[in-house]
Amino acid sequence: MMATIETDNRAFRIHDLNDDDRPREKALRIGIQGLSNAELLAIIFGGGLPGKSVIQLSQEILRDHDNRLSRLAKMSIHEMSTKYKGIGPAKSISLAAAFELGIRCQADFAEEDPRICGSQDAYKLMYPHLCRLNYEEFWVLHLSHANRLISKECISGGGTASTLVDVKLLMKRAVDKLSSGLILVHNHPSGNLCPSTPDNQLTLRIKQACQILDIRLLDHLIVSSAGYFSYNDEGKL
Repeated sequence: MMATIETDNRAFRIHDLNDDDRPREKALRIGIQGLSNAELLAIIFGGGLPGKSVIQLSQEILRDHDNRLSRLAKMSIHEMSTKYKGIGPAKSISLAAAFELGIRCQADFAEEDPRICGSQDAYKLMYPHLCRLNYEEFWVLHLSHANRLISKECISGGGTASTLVDVKLLMKRAVDKLSSGLILVHNHPSGNLCPSTPDNQLTLRIKQACQILDIRLLDHLIVSSAGYFSYNDEGKL
């Protein structure tokens, strides 16, 4: 007669694991850098499901995203909490907070008031803000006469295929900040880096407004997770 294994309805938590499998204790022994992605997720989630440890749950979630954190980071709080049993709003918010802290930390590592010498510099500066979005955002980099960053700000966002930009408001902010130069940046969540007709029309309108106010329009970047398109590099300004 085959033996059966009885299980209860108790959710597996981190302290229910064997000592060698507990990610917190492992982090203390070897350092947080030594933990796998699943173990880091397990620390954030804290508990699993009846019959399934938090490590197993984390591994399954990662497999659903081809073991790529960049894809997992694109999930909304609502999607995470409704798709996975055992991952409610509280755990979903904790995960979103961890990703957001990572992005902000990466931004802090950047040089303060960096000098933007070309499209690559602008792309590296803006990639952390735009790489995981599944909707469009339009940003403006305000630069000094020496091309040092005065500020970066999101002008608009929310559309999956486009976003509205108020040119008058954009130029007012440039005047208020005494900007000598502007770099426009927006993302294409689809991954297509080719500028659309509305992209070209908007770029032309902003360029004409800049000429009137003696402000240099230095570039317009279209960003995706795969790279970027530069109007300046392609001779379209």
